[in-house]
Amino acid sequence: QVQLVESGGGLVQAGGSLRLSCAASGRSFSRYAMGWFRQAPGKEREFVAAITRSGGSTYYANSMKGRFSISRDNAKNMVFLQMNSLKPEDTAVYYCAAEYGIESERTLAREFNYDYWGQGTQVTVSS
Repeated sequence: QVQLVESGGGLVQAGGSLRLSCAASGRSFSRYAMGWFRQAPGKEREFVAAITRSGGSTYYANSMKGRFSISRDNAKNMVFLQMNSLKPEDTAVYYCAAEYGIESERTLAREFNYDYWGQGTQVTVSS
């Protein structure tokens, strides 16, 4: 079992940057692909980014490409989301999630494929 705890959210002005962190418990962190999702008020949760177990491949939602970067440190059981050029529409609760299984882009972009979820961290971007 994996427990996930996100941190790093907060209030930032448009154009600013934030770095989210997700700390995972357990010894098997490197066996899981990791993803970030977000949910804005009144909207469904959506895919942001994902990274394979080794960190060798990363995937992004189209609207995040070029602005967001996902990375991981398997030695420290951590996954990160660097967010640059933030926009008010990036305001949401951001969740990290762990997936044990297929690592295709299609699989990792779908929230129902993930096995464990964190509680989320709020990101608010002011205009």
